[in-house]
Order: sequence, then structure tokens, then C-alpha cells
Amino acid sequence: MSIDDELRWDGELTVTRHDRETDTTFVIRIDSTRLGPASGGTRAAHYPSIGHALADAGKLAGAMTLKMAVSDLPMGGGKSVIALPAPRNRIDSATWTRILDIHAENIDKLEGNYWTGPDVNTNSSDMDQLSRTTKYVFGRSVDNGGAGSSAHATALGVFEAMKATARRRGLGTLDGRTVLVQGLGAVGGDVVRLAAQAGARLLVADTDPQRLEAASLAGHTVVPVGEVLRTPCDLFAPCAMGGIIDSAAAASIPTLAVAGAANNILTDAAAGEVLRSRGVLCAPDFVANAGGAFHLVGREVLGWNEDDVVERTRGIGRTLDEVYSLSEERGITTEAAALLLARARLSPASATAAATSAAPAAAAASPV
Repeated sequence: MSIDDELRWDGELTVTRHDRETDTTFVIRIDSTRLGPASGGTRAAHYPSIGHALADAGKLAGAMTLKMAVSDLPMGGGKSVIALPAPRNRIDSATWTRILDIHAENIDKLEGNYWTGPDVNTNSSDMDQLSRTTKYVFGRSVDNGGAGSSAHATALGVFEAMKATARRRGLGTLDGRTVLVQGLGAVGGDVVRLAAQAGARLLVADTDPQRLEAASLAGHTVVPVGEVLRTPCDLFAPCAMGGIIDSAAAASIPTLAVAGAANNILTDAAAGEVLRSRGVLCAPDFVANAGGAFHLVGREVLGWNEDDVVERTRGIGRTLDEVYSLSEERGITTEAAALLLARARLSPASATAAATSAAPAAAAASPV
């Protein structure tokens, strides 16, 4: 994967910076500002190359554009990737603080055209650190004037997506159904809790032994990470890193439905076609995982209260019903149907209306 290939990405802006002292590379990609300032979390990870970091940022930024559009939120899509010299758990505190401070400088130089929040390997305390330098930050801790973690809202949205998908696939409710959750972090762990409360039989997979031990003690069945795509289940919920289902996996994965929190679950459109041909109903990830955006944008830009966030998040199931109906009517994949809805809302007329209504709220809610 070459850097030149990734720099030919057709989004609006790519910003990169390398810090020699920490051997860290910073990437910010703004995919679209048509509906408003770009918004997308900060992901920190160790990548095989800068090309991989650029590719990840580009895909995630594009997904954020679609998520904001299909969710009727007045923001565009962007993403930050911090390419670390080693896995996050091997970065010491002083180095991490320097990394965050540099990232905050990069964001601030974009003068509000890009806002960030927590993502993989970043959290509310990290957003507090960023906010010392830049005001363009979502998801600060409640004590620091922010909305706090979006994990619960994301999990609630995924749960609503799981219910809607199971119902549409003819499975009825989740009660008694076998649900396989991959990834037991803040979001995945909450998805497991909600699904268990709904009566589902839980299979779980994760790379963290402590999370697996806790899940096992709770009565859930542990599945080795390498067996996830070969383990029969009624519904598969990927809640870790994306890119897990390619065409080969889509042709054999033993499930009836897919709905999870991970971004870019499918590697390409062909995988979606394969799932559709087999009757596997797949919830587009940028619809299913929008609860976090409702929490952050709703609370910190639009002035929503918690009840507003919950109401909009529960509406994810209704949005998916619309997606599934369009998919059936047009004879297209659910991903293609969701793209049609998002692109309709990205039309010039829709964008003008969204920008006009969002500007005063965004200005009033800007953190200081």
C-alpha cells in the first residue's frame, strides 16, 4: 500500500505531521464539510506503514460523512489517526501527553473545520487534555464540561440495530437467539449486557484475558478470536476493529444477520453482495453505530438533553427499517440502500438547509 495511492484519495483535505521525538505520525482527513464542520474521533494505533494509517483515516472519515448524513446531523465527516511507534499499552504517560498536545495543535490549526472525540485507544480524559489547547473537541469528561463517554449511547444504538435486524430477518426478538459479540471493550461489553437482558444466548470473543474471564463468570461462552468467522450464530455483532468480512468470509460465515459497532465491517461492496445472495441481512455500520454521534453532537453542539439522545438513538431501528425496505424495493444491498439515503441528504439543497440551521447552535455550544 503506497502513500502516493492514498494521497489520491478524493476527500477534501489530508493533514499529516511527524514528530521525531516520539516517532509518531499524525493524520487528519476531512472527507466532507458539505453539511457542516467535519467531525470524527481520534484513533491511536500501531500501523504497519503510514500508507495503512492514511487508508484507515480515509475510510473512517468517509464513513463519518455517511453517518452524519443518514442520521440527519448537521456535521460533515472526518477522522484522526495517530500512528504510534508501538502498541498503545507500551506508550508511557509523558510520551502520550506530548502526543496529545501535538495532536491538539494540529486540530487547532484547522480553525473549527474539524472536531474530534474519543475513538479506539482514546477516551474522555484524553479529550480533556486536547481541550487545553483546542476548543474543537467532543466527549470531554463531565467534570470538564463535556458530555462524557459516548460508549453507552453507541451500544444502545447497536442494540436497537440488532433488534431491528433480527426482526426483519424473521428471527423475532433476541430472546433465545444466539448472538456472537466480537470485542468486549466499552461498547461491546455494554452490547453484551443489553443483549443478555433481552434473553439472548451470548458467545463472546476478545483478545483481553481479563474481559474474557469476566464474561465467562457472567455465564457467557467464550469463542477463540480465530474462530469468530466460523462459529454458528443467529446474529454476529462485530464490535472491535473493522474490515472483518471480505468476500471469502461473506461466502461462509455461519450467521443469519450482522449488526455491530465496528466501523467499515465489510472490506468492500462485493462482500455485501455475497451476504445478500446468501440471505444474510447486514446492518450498515454507519447507521448502526450512530448512537455515539447523537450523544456527542447532540449534547455538545445541538443542546440536547439525555432524553433527546436516547430518543434519537432508539430511532436507529426505524432508520434501518427504511434502509431494509429500500434494499428490498431496489434489489440492492443494504449498504447501497443506506448510501442512497445518505447521498440524498448530502444533496446541495439538503446541505444548505442543514448548514443554516446548525450554525447558531454550533457557535453557542462551542466549548471554551
